[in-house]
Amino acid sequence: MARDPRLYLVDIGQAAKLVEEFVHGKTLDEFRTDAMLRSAVERQFEIIGEAINQLSRVAPELAARIPDARRIVDFRNVLAHGYATVDGRVVWHATQTSLPQLQATVADMLRPAAVDIKALMNEGRD
Repeated sequence: MARDPRLYLVDIGQAAKLVEEFVHGKTLDEFRTDAMLRSAVERQFEIIGEAINQLSRVAPELAARIPDARRIVDFRNVLAHGYATVDGRVVWHATQTSLPQLQATVADMLRPAAVDIKALMNEGRD
């Protein structure tokens, strides 16, 4: 059974929420010097990018509604494959500027259908 495309939106929302929690109350300097924090944030951005990538394959009309979807997937690819060149300032900037917009977009995309996220997630485990 194919995965419901809305589950990718749920994945994006959950990963974005985790990033928000991880960086809450932190500064750029704290972010740049805390390897565990950076790793955690970068991993969630990888999940976000991969979820958008998968969404674009199974439901391109949904992925097209995400601003800068291609750029987010490209960012994921840099994190995963260009790890030696990742600039912490760029990652931090994404947490402060791009992430809030992405969270709002995903929430809006899930809201109209009155998606029961828990039920949807349980279906996705079948």
